Amino acid sequence: MQEMTYGITLPEKPREFGFFINGEWRGGREMYERDSPSHDVPVTRTSRCTPEDVNDAVAAARLAFDDRRWAGLPGSARAGILLKTAEGIRQQREEIARWEVLENRKPISQARGEIDHCIACFETAAGAARLLHGDSFNNLGDNLFGMVLREPIGVVGLITPWNFPFLILCERVPFILASGCTLVVKPAEVTSATTLILADILAEAGLPAGAYNVVTGTGRTVGQALTEHPDIDMLSFTGSTAVGRSCVHASGDSNLKKLGLELGGKNPIIVFADADLEDAADAAAFGISFNTGQCCVSSSRLIVERSVAEKFEKILVDKMKKIRVGDPFDPETQVGAITTTGQNETILNYIAKGKAEGAKVLTGGEVLDCGSGRYIAPTLFSGVTPSMSIAREEIFGPVLSSFHFDSLNEAISIANDTVYGLAASVWSKNIDKALTVTRRVRAGRFWVNTIMAGGPETPTGGFKQSGWGRETGILGVEEYTQAKSVHIETGGRSHWIAS
Repeated sequence: MQEMTYGITLPEKPREFGFFINGEWRGGREMYERDSPSHDVPVTRTSRCTPEDVNDAVAAARLAFDDRRWAGLPGSARAGILLKTAEGIRQQREEIARWEVLENRKPISQARGEIDHCIACFETAAGAARLLHGDSFNNLGDNLFGMVLREPIGVVGLITPWNFPFLILCERVPFILASGCTLVVKPAEVTSATTLILADILAEAGLPAGAYNVVTGTGRTVGQALTEHPDIDMLSFTGSTAVGRSCVHASGDSNLKKLGLELGGKNPIIVFADADLEDAADAAAFGISFNTGQCCVSSSRLIVERSVAEKFEKILVDKMKKIRVGDPFDPETQVGAITTTGQNETILNYIAKGKAEGAKVLTGGEVLDCGSGRYIAPTLFSGVTPSMSIAREEIFGPVLSSFHFDSLNEAISIANDTVYGLAASVWSKNIDKALTVTRRVRAGRFWVNTIMAGGPETPTGGFKQSGWGRETGILGVEEYTQAKSVHIETGGRSHWIAS
């Protein structure tokens, strides 16, 4: 009899996936079996592709790009297919959410919200496909007219992470397709299901064969082959800064392909004494606990004005103790399990380091027994100093470090004291303070009296070692194009060689 949890049936046996090249499904020679991190039962089996499979996928994408079956369509036609894809995702919302929970362990309510965002990404990209344009220069004199064309860069390799398998995929794919590029996608080995499900949705929407290809397997084999491939024109990678560096080296050693990188973060949330402390505390609890802190834009450094620090930390502790941790299929669950065994050990090691280096645990810091799976209580450290490991290194878990400041300049200095610059948040009712902090803290995404807000209309990306380039919005389409300058002579040539 199949096991059920909160009305959801767990798979009796793992679902087996192939990989997708040139509009066709292929079977794998070797399979990887994934256990649900929340329920400890096998849920999927995916192919471990080879470098030869990568070569086939790249060849399919190259042919689909070069013969203009996608890039040659008018923007309106590309937009129509992207809109049909959005509707296809909407129709399969519950199915996609189920596999996100089974493979990734995120709460079902969060998964549904992310899929709604993914639908919005395809709808936004559809509009961008119609609006993408170049420029003209009518100021070069009567005999010369200038144009700047926006052309798709070509074949894009896309490597996505395990923490947001479908969301990050959909913050990339529709904008890449809107530009006219074709793709080869490699999802994280532990969370490949929804990337493969999207292949069928795109095909049913009318995307030409070869425009979207998926190869599954390890980063060491498949990811490396994509990064080094001489016929990939651009690589988009989301993951750790360390792996991002390896992408830079591999690109330089192959064809100097363009790179789009969204990497690590150690993001500050700055709270002034004049802020609404209840609102700010709720945001801080959410910011570190959303997706169990396994989120590149998690607010992992709390920087709070000293005069209210003790009061604020008490409010925050009370909030964090009330966070509902448990089975992700429970609609009331706010925090699910840790996605992988390795990440679970990493988070626990950082908690142990924080204690050993002298930081004080105000709440959390322990493993939770939820019957099955790996769970860690949302954790708040106080008395953190800048030299501590938990202050400087990306933990990628529900661990928040609290710093105290006395002046605006000190708050900005603490916020910028990191190699990262992905996201930041400031809380104050004083517009002068809020705007000053917004302009001086170096981060690609910024929130004032809110957190993790916004939609696919605006660009995302980081400063410093948090990455290169921008995704989503019109900039997220232009990122996958190159500019071509064209000059047209309209009068007779003034000869260089006298007759």
